[in-house]
Amino acid sequence: MKKSIAIDMDQVLADFYKKLRATYNENFGTSFTDEEFLLTTQRDLPKEDAKKLFELINEPDYFRDLELLDPDAIEVIQELQEHYEIFIATAAMDVPGSFNAKYDWLMQYLPFLKTQNIVFCGNKAVIHTDYLIDDSPDQLAAFKGTGIMYAMPYNATVEGFERVNNWQEVRAYFMGQVNQ
Repeated sequence: MKKSIAIDMDQVLADFYKKLRATYNENFGTSFTDEEFLLTTQRDLPKEDAKKLFELINEPDYFRDLELLDPDAIEVIQELQEHYEIFIATAAMDVPGSFNAKYDWLMQYLPFLKTQNIVFCGNKAVIHTDYLIDDSPDQLAAFKGTGIMYAMPYNATVEGFERVNNWQEVRAYFMGQVNQ
């Protein structure tokens, strides 16, 4: 029986923060660069600004045109699928208006994936795969299997998880597991 891998969507497959930064700059008169924005994700917004930003990202098409975070991701997932059962586990409950757009994005980039292997969830503690690749320390901490931290500037100081910086490192890690 194949081992299983769950893969987060935002900031592991899709470049959510690039679009979020552009949306934030456009609507709040700021001029964050991509790097600055990734390092300042914990900023405190006034309540009204936070509400407006949520409304903007909760628009039905917001997630549909996100860029692929790493061009190697698709090829690596296809290769891993030969050895592992692959699932996409995205915390879509955080932005309930995103379901259709996230599904369309996944079908555009991963048309070879079984649709039954797409999981829209909140807390990923409900995911019972062998591995989870995620950028969120909270999601990885709740997960019961082996958590793999997809490195981002905002999780650089988090310890306790295997770390990968890109999809070539994901390939090396999991293909190394197959050959053991």
